[in-house]
Amino acid sequence: MLSYVVRRLWQMLPTMLGVVLLVFVLFNWVGGDPAYLLAGKMADAASIENIRRQLGVDQPWYVQLGIFLRQIATFDFGQSWATGEPVAAILATRLGPSLTVLVPLTVLETVLGVALALAVAFVRGSLTDRAVMVVCTIGMSVSILVYIIVFQYWLAYKAGWFPVQGWGNGLLENLRFAALPILIGLAVSLAPTLRLYRSFVLDEAGQDYVRTARAKGLPERRVMWLHVLRNAAIPIITHVMASLPAMLIGAFLLERFFGIPGIGREVILAVERSDFPVIKAITVYVAAATMVFNLLTDLLYQAVDPRVQLH
Repeated sequence: MLSYVVRRLWQMLPTMLGVVLLVFVLFNWVGGDPAYLLAGKMADAASIENIRRQLGVDQPWYVQLGIFLRQIATFDFGQSWATGEPVAAILATRLGPSLTVLVPLTVLETVLGVALALAVAFVRGSLTDRAVMVVCTIGMSVSILVYIIVFQYWLAYKAGWFPVQGWGNGLLENLRFAALPILIGLAVSLAPTLRLYRSFVLDEAGQDYVRTARAKGLPERRVMWLHVLRNAAIPIITHVMASLPAMLIGAFLLERFFGIPGIGREVILAVERSDFPVIKAITVYVAAATMVFNLLTDLLYQAVDPRVQLH
């Protein structure tokens, strides 16, 4: 396994280099001159040239690329163009709030999705199964903005069960602020997750080995939990691990509406401010996290099913 991990890490290097070159090209040529964005419409040529010199964008492209590679290697992307705060400090302080929401949300979504998918699979083809699928379809058709507005108004403002928005300093206080965003995220994501996991479970339930297990007289509960779930766990792991990096950025609506100072909210602010150092750092780190999660996915495959061979 160690040789496989080392080989995969080496294979990540050219992929990461391709991502770095793509990001460099997009931000340095396609994105336009950041000096014009920062200087404003009324700036003169001298001011713009001074800003370009301070940002280092007046250097030749190969010098700028070398600076970018050094920033990635040292995890130091300089300072934010909008606030002057070190980019590393921005990411370090924003990661905690995002994880406070996303970790419980991912765990609850996965556990409830698997449990409900198995429960629906027990009564597959019945009226209950069809009713659950109809409810899931309706839930998927409702925008997340509707969930946010309704839950904020009724559960936070009217009932007073949750804070409307805000963020604290301690973990317990932050979990209190994160409870409603987690609930909303669960309400939005559970319907598509249940439909997907149900298809995984039913696909395995129709295999020959399951019919053989039933023919041997094994109870349906044992067949579902021991045989079906074990094999359905492979695509479930793939779905969970593949969605983690996207969830880190995709939670920006929850963070924006609830005042959570997370990574997703920071991305929106950076885009609005044309804060390229922050955007580039987050883009590179998300790409690296995606590759690492892909490696962890392969390792989890073998942990769940030893028959899986890593090559």
